[in-house]
Amino acid sequence: MEHPAYGELRPVTPYASVLLARNPTPMTLEGTNTWVVGSPDAADRVVIDPGPDDPDHLQRVADAGPVSLVLLTHHHPDHTDGVEHFTRLTGAPVRALDPGLCRNAEPLADGEVVEAAGVELRVLATPGHTSDSICLLAEHDEPAVFTGDSVLGRGTTVVAHPDGHLGSYLRSLRRLVALPEGTRVLPGHGPELPDAGAAAAAYLEHREQRLDQVRAVVRDRGPDVTPRQVVEIVYADVDRSVWPAAELTVQAQLTYLRE
Repeated sequence: MEHPAYGELRPVTPYASVLLARNPTPMTLEGTNTWVVGSPDAADRVVIDPGPDDPDHLQRVADAGPVSLVLLTHHHPDHTDGVEHFTRLTGAPVRALDPGLCRNAEPLADGEVVEAAGVELRVLATPGHTSDSICLLAEHDEPAVFTGDSVLGRGTTVVAHPDGHLGSYLRSLRRLVALPEGTRVLPGHGPELPDAGAAAAAYLEHREQRLDQVRAVVRDRGPDVTPRQVVEIVYADVDRSVWPAAELTVQAQLTYLRE
């Protein structure tokens, strides 16, 4: 099976399989990837991002268990709306960087190694897309990093002002660039990618190009230019359905330049 595959738990690595939620939008691509993680000889499983409150999707994820732990990459509803339903199904504790998202467990900490289901997942705080964004690094024979929305399987992610912060995001991307060569990207949306460092480097290049374009508009239109005016010029080739999100990204870019 290849991405996208709805309704089927698709193996990606020896320790990670994905179930694609049927919630496609211009922002979620084909839908949210829910990751089911555990070594082949472990009896239990860790679930990363249960996804939307879709009973069929959540039941299929629960059936891949028993689930001993739920981890959240960030607070956005396409990743977390199903948490309450899922905890009722499984009884599993929930951990995230934000204490408000946790259920019967302590919040995650940057650098912590989570050991469960026969795997070790190192927590990497990667703020930028949101203030509470994390990635989870599996340092196995086939290393991979669960990136949530920090790096997508295709396209680029939104850094939405005010919770999103471009300076933080650029620092987070540089952290991912430094990962060992061949560390696969297991993203929150879109297909997996072969190398996290290369993907993050491409994201950095793209962000620098966008910043140069925004700088040019500011020079031409003056410091009081609005995000909408910037979007109409810099994002003219982008589908207008995502212009509202682009405005928030531009606001983050303008804030970064003014800082």
